[in-house]
Amino acid sequence: MVDYTDFKKSLKHLELQYDNCKTLDDALPELIQEAVQESVIQRFETCYDTLWKHLKRYLIEEIGLPDVPNSPKPIIKLAGQNNLFTSSVEQWLKYADARTSTAHDYSGQKARETLLIVGAFILDAIALYQTMTGTAWE
Repeated sequence: MVDYTDFKKSLKHLELQYDNCKTLDDALPELIQEAVQESVIQRFETCYDTLWKHLKRYLIEEIGLPDVPNSPKPIIKLAGQNNLFTSSVEQWLKYADARTSTAHDYSGQKARETLLIVGAFILDAIALYQTMTGTAWE
C-alpha cells in the first residue's frame, strides 16, 4: 500500500502558501511580495515532484502495471490512460512543462506564467489525491 503522507504534506504547504500569495497586501515591499511568490513556485516544484513519484508507485502497486517508466510525462500519460485525472492529460502535461521551465528560467517570466496555473494545479492535485487515496481532502 502506498503511503501518501509526503504527497499530502507538500500539497497542503502549496495550498497554504498559494492562499497567502493571493491575499498579499499590495502595500508590502516588493521584495516581500517576490519572496512569497518564489515560495509558491518552490512549493509547486516540490509538490509536483512528490506527486508524480507517488503516482508512479500507485500505478505499480495499486493498478499493477508492470513496466512504469521513471519520468513524469510518460507516467502522466499512463495515469490518463487509466482514467485517474478529472482534467485532461494535456493539462497535466502543461503542469509538467511548467515544472521543467521554472527550474531553468532565470528571467522570472516562466515563474510568473507558472503562478497563473498553480490554482488549477492545486485543484487537480487534490482530485488526484482523492482518487488515489479514496479519502476526502481535509
